[in-house]
Amino acid sequence: MADRIYRAVLASRVRSQLAYPMSFGLEMLAQAFVQAGELLVILVLFGRVHEMGGFRAPEVLLIFALSGISFGLADLVVGQLDDLPRWIRTGEFDVLLLRPLPVLAQLITADLQLRRLGRVLVGVVVLVVVLGSAPVRWSVPVVALLVGTPLTGAVIIGSIWVATCSVSFWIIEGRELANAFTYGSTLSTAYPVTIFGPWLRRLLCFVVPGAFVAYFPVLAVLGRPDPLGLPHVLRYAAPLVAVGTAAAAWLVWRAAVRHYQGVGS
Repeated sequence: MADRIYRAVLASRVRSQLAYPMSFGLEMLAQAFVQAGELLVILVLFGRVHEMGGFRAPEVLLIFALSGISFGLADLVVGQLDDLPRWIRTGEFDVLLLRPLPVLAQLITADLQLRRLGRVLVGVVVLVVVLGSAPVRWSVPVVALLVGTPLTGAVIIGSIWVATCSVSFWIIEGRELANAFTYGSTLSTAYPVTIFGPWLRRLLCFVVPGAFVAYFPVLAVLGRPDPLGLPHVLRYAAPLVAVGTAAAAWLVWRAAVRHYQGVGS
């Protein structure tokens, strides 16, 4: 029953956006331009340097592409949580609690924005182009990594999104704090972690696992050693990290919802 409800809601969201193809196309193009602007920054940097953190341009662009696809998918699925502070402040969140459906699922399906696929499109284009010049040793595991990495990366970023947006239940306006970790992750995951300082590398590898979105999988795809000398197994650990991050995000979300007492309290 619940599955049919979600499918019906999502289908109505899709139809409403596709009903105005010109508007939808322009909005999607705007999202693509944002991602293309970040790509331009990398290209400009490589116009002045030959390496970035020990990685050449095709290798960095491979990290950028996989990170961009992951972020775009996560933004499409859970980006609506940016409006959580408004839902709490106006009391609309109380309405969700009265319905016999999971609250998080209701929020996720509340405002699906297909325009966010513009980021994914840019990432896919860059990935296709860069695979022709990156030193990839093709094999079945490599193909599996290239297919699976955007999905596990999306789970990791989406989990970070859910966990950080949950602070809105404790902070009156927690959106900016959450954005520092969600939209800020586009910077930390789109570049090799070797360009960051030691303390930030530890944060990205072992606390907020941004390095598992693209950096470690790309090391496996390229078959190259880790400049940081970290354990070899980490490059294949993204699926396990995704499961662990999702579980942690779910626990944080449940604790936050239980803490909530309504706008009248």
